[in-house]
Amino acid sequence: MAGGGQLALRTLSGHGWVRGSGPALLSRLRDAAVVRPGFLSAAEEETLSRELEPELRRRRYEYDHWDAAIHGFRETEKSRWSEASRVILQRVQAAAFGPGQSLLSSVHVLDLEPRGYIKPHVDSIKFCGSTIAGLSLLSPSVMRLVHTQEPGEWLELLLEPGSLYILRDSARYDFSHEILRDEESFFGERRIPRGRRISVICRSLPEGMGSGEPRQPPPAC
Repeated sequence: MAGGGQLALRTLSGHGWVRGSGPALLSRLRDAAVVRPGFLSAAEEETLSRELEPELRRRRYEYDHWDAAIHGFRETEKSRWSEASRVILQRVQAAAFGPGQSLLSSVHVLDLEPRGYIKPHVDSIKFCGSTIAGLSLLSPSVMRLVHTQEPGEWLELLLEPGSLYILRDSARYDFSHEILRDEESFFGERRIPRGRRISVICRSLPEGMGSGEPRQPPPAC
């Protein structure tokens, strides 16, 4: 994705977290592909990591996925949380989801080993609705979004530990998204070395689903 036409959308502090193929796309997806760096404090990140570690440690890393979307991962769905973690997840809900949106009751937890990655994919509408929000723990990574019909339209999101990303509407439905493998992990000219990464992902209910969980495995995010 190198080239002189690349632009960066910058926060008020002057750090770039979202890059794209052009100003029109960045403007159009300003509210649909969002990165909030520093959403978690160091203590909050530690709270989530400490709670998740015992459950993840009981699982082995896998190198194939039911839809071939993930390599080098272990995952779980979690619905019971400590009070401290519930407070954090309530903040995610308030930040990412509208007042009329209902969430899947289980939170998707995905643990990528340092060599792990997520291939380009669009999450099925059977599994989640119009909004996906994920907390990134432990390692920085780069998420790339590419329009499914116009591959010249793309965004890259820099996901640092403690950040929250939000994909909604067009960014969720019209663009594939992936987490770059370590050897491809660049944000512009900046190398973003990949280590082990845990993501904690909240999803809105699929269209027409009143309650409960999808009957099939959850999507990768």
